[in-house]
Amino acid sequence: MSRRALLLAAALAATPVAGARAAGDDPYDVLRRRWLGIALGAGYDPAAEPYASRLRQLGEQAREFRAAMAPAPASLWPGHPFDPPSGITFSYGRLWTMTQAYAQDGTGVTGDPGLLADVLRGLDHLSATVYNPATTRYGNWWEWQIGSPRLLTDITAALHEQLGPERVSAACAAVDHFIPDTMLTDYSGTSTGANRVDLCRSVALRGILGRDPARIALARDALSPVFPYVTRGDGLYADGSFVQHTQVAYSGTYGQVLLDGLGRLFALLAGSAWEVTDPARQNFLDSVEHAYAPLIHDGLVMDCVNGRAISRGYLRGDDQHVMRSDHYHGQALIAAVALLADGASEAERQRWHGRVKGWIQRDTVVPVLTSPQFGVADLARLHAIAGAPVPAAPEPLGHRLFPAMDRAVHRTPRFTAALAMASDRIAHYECGNGENPRGWHTGSGMLSWWPRGRSDQYTDWYWPTVDWYRLPGTTVSARRLPDRAGGEWGAPRPDVRWVGGTTDGTHAAVGQHLKGLGSTLEAHKSWFFLTDAVVCLGAGIACSDGVPVETVLDNRNLGENGTQRLVRGRDWAHLEEHGGWILPYGGELRTLREDRTGAWSDINTTSDTERRTRRWQTLWLDHGTDPVAAGYVYVLLPGATREQTAARAGDRHWLCVLANDTVCQAVAVPLLGLTAANFWRAGTVGELTVSAGASVLVVRRGRTATVRVSEPPRTGAPLELVWDHPVRAVTRADDSVEVRSADRRLRLRVTPGMACSTHECEVALS
Repeated sequence: MSRRALLLAAALAATPVAGARAAGDDPYDVLRRRWLGIALGAGYDPAAEPYASRLRQLGEQAREFRAAMAPAPASLWPGHPFDPPSGITFSYGRLWTMTQAYAQDGTGVTGDPGLLADVLRGLDHLSATVYNPATTRYGNWWEWQIGSPRLLTDITAALHEQLGPERVSAACAAVDHFIPDTMLTDYSGTSTGANRVDLCRSVALRGILGRDPARIALARDALSPVFPYVTRGDGLYADGSFVQHTQVAYSGTYGQVLLDGLGRLFALLAGSAWEVTDPARQNFLDSVEHAYAPLIHDGLVMDCVNGRAISRGYLRGDDQHVMRSDHYHGQALIAAVALLADGASEAERQRWHGRVKGWIQRDTVVPVLTSPQFGVADLARLHAIAGAPVPAAPEPLGHRLFPAMDRAVHRTPRFTAALAMASDRIAHYECGNGENPRGWHTGSGMLSWWPRGRSDQYTDWYWPTVDWYRLPGTTVSARRLPDRAGGEWGAPRPDVRWVGGTTDGTHAAVGQHLKGLGSTLEAHKSWFFLTDAVVCLGAGIACSDGVPVETVLDNRNLGENGTQRLVRGRDWAHLEEHGGWILPYGGELRTLREDRTGAWSDINTTSDTERRTRRWQTLWLDHGTDPVAAGYVYVLLPGATREQTAARAGDRHWLCVLANDTVCQAVAVPLLGLTAANFWRAGTVGELTVSAGASVLVVRRGRTATVRVSEPPRTGAPLELVWDHPVRAVTRADDSVEVRSADRRLRLRVTPGMACSTHECEVALS
C-alpha cells in the first residue's frame, strides 16, 4: 500500500461510523489503522502550513535523537538513565518521535531505512534491558503502567508491519506484565478516574496488536466504573467537579487526560464488536459543557484546577521546550473536546465546535492554531473546526459553584474570576514527585481574576516569581513553612466543614472557614460575587504564631518591566490596565512594588534552571502579630477604570455590610435588590434568620423575590429559614423546600442533602 493510500485508509478508518468496515476486512487491522488516523492525523496536506513546518521540525528532532542515541547497560540516551524509571518513558518518547518522523510524509526522513533500523535497535535495547516481564517495578508506578506502555503501544501500532511477530509479542508481554488484569478488575488505588482511562487505552491497543479480543473487551468494560457520578473520592461529580488523588481539584490536567483518553477510545472502538455502549458514558459527554467549559477562559484552563502542574513551566526533559502554562493545559483540554466531539451527537458536536472556535479566536496569548504543543493530528482537527461554518460561541456569563471540589467561577462582561478553597474534603494544595513544594496557601481563598481581553496574568512566569506568602485573596500567617509542608499527594487538609455557598447563576455568596496550614491561624472569609465587583469580608481572624497575619487584596504580575501606574485615593486604589480596590469602611492599605526573580526549578525538580525577573504590585492589610478578632472589608473591581473606582468609592449607598462576625457575614446591594448572607451558625441578621449554618441569597425583582439557600457544613440535617418580609404567595419551590408559612413572613424548612446544593423558593410579594 502506498503512503498516500495508507493516509486515506487511516482517514476513513478514523471515522466512527458503524458498518464502515467492508466484509472480509480484518477487524484488528481496521482498528489499528483507525488508531493511526487518530494519533498521526488524516485529511490534511503535509505540504501546507502549519503542517509542513511542524513535520520538518519533527524530522529534524528525529535526526538529532538518532545521532545522540547510545545504548548502554542502564540507558538509551546519555544523561537519561533507566533509574529513575522516568528515563524509560523518556526513551520511549524519543523513539515515538522518531517513529512519527519515519511514518509521516514531509518530515525529510519519511521511510528512511536507517532511521527505522535505529528505532528497532532502541526498542530491542529497552526490551532486553529493562521493559520486560523479568523486571520488577521500582520508583514511580506511573512510568511503568501508564507513561511507557502508552508510548510503546503507539510505536508498535505505527510500525506493526516492520516489527515482525517477535517484537510485537514482546511488546504485548511487557504490557501484560506491567498492567496485569487485576489493575482493571479492581476500581481502587491508582486505577481510578483519569488513571483508569490511561490504563484502558494501553490494554485496548495491546489487545488489538496482539489480536486478543478478551483484552479489548476487558479494557472496554473497565471504563464503566469511570462513568457514573461519584459522591466521594476520585471522579466526576454531579455538580461538575472533578477530583483525582481523592482530595485534589483536578479538572484541568487529570480531567484533560480523562477526556482525551475517552475521546480516543470512543472513536477507536465505535462501530466495532467492542464499541463502548454503556449509557452512563453520556455523563462525560455532558461534562464538556457542564464541568469543563466553565473552567476554560480565552483558551486557558484556570490554575485552581491544575494541581501540582502549575509548577512545571519549562521541563528539562522537554525537547521542544514548550511552556506548561495555564494556556498549555487549556489548549490540551480544547483539543480533547475537539476529539471527543467525533463521538458525540450532531447537536452536541455543533455546540462544542462553536465553543472550540470561540476559544481559538480569543486566545491571543498562545495562538491555538500554531501552538507548539500540538502535532499535526490535533492541528488538523482544530483547523477543521476553525474553518467550519459554525459560529464561534462567546464566553458564557454567570456564576458556577463547584461545591464538591471547593471551587467557584464568576463571569461578567467586565471580568472572569476563580476562587480556590480547602476543607476536610479538598486539600490545601498538592505536591509530589518534586513538584509544587510551595503551593501551601493556594487553597486559602486564592482569588484569581482576568479583566476582559487579558488572559496572560498567570501565564507569564507567575508561579516561579510570585511571593508564595502573598497570593491574591488569601489570609495567611507569615510563619515560614518548609517545602512540602503538610505532606504530599493532597495530604494537607484543614479540619473544617463550612466551605461552599449558594448562587442564582448570576450572583453568589461563597464562604470559607479557614484554618491555616502549619499554623494556628483561623478566620471566616466570605466573597459576594456581583455583576461588576466582588465584595470580600473577613472576620474572627485569630492566630498565635508570634508573627504578623496579612490579608492580601492582590498581587498582580506586571510583566518584566511593568510601568502600570498605581493611583491611591481616599479608601481606594487603582492599578492601570488591571482594576481597582475599595475599602468602604477604611483601613490601612499597604502597597509594595518589587522585582522578583525565580526559576521553574525552584518549585519543580524536573524543570528548567533559567532565571527570570518579573515586576509585582502587592496590596495587603496587616492584621498585626497574633491578632485575636481582626477583620476586613474590601471590594474588588476587576477591569474598572480609575474614574469608575473613585466614583464607586464615593458612593456610600450602593453597599451595606449587614454583619461581619463569626456568626454571620452579610451584605445588601439595594440597586440589585440583593441580600446575601453566610451564616456560620444559627442566627439572625436583618430580615433573615436560620436555625443552622447556611448560605442564603435573596434577590428581589419588582413584585417577586427568590430565596436561595444551601448548607455548606453538609450535615444533611433539615434547617429552618425565616425571611421576615410580607409574602402574598409562593409561586414555585423545590421539592426539598417545605413552605411552613407565607404571609407576614416566609418560613421554610429545607432538607439540604449532603452536596451543598442550592435550594430555591420563589414568592410573590405583598
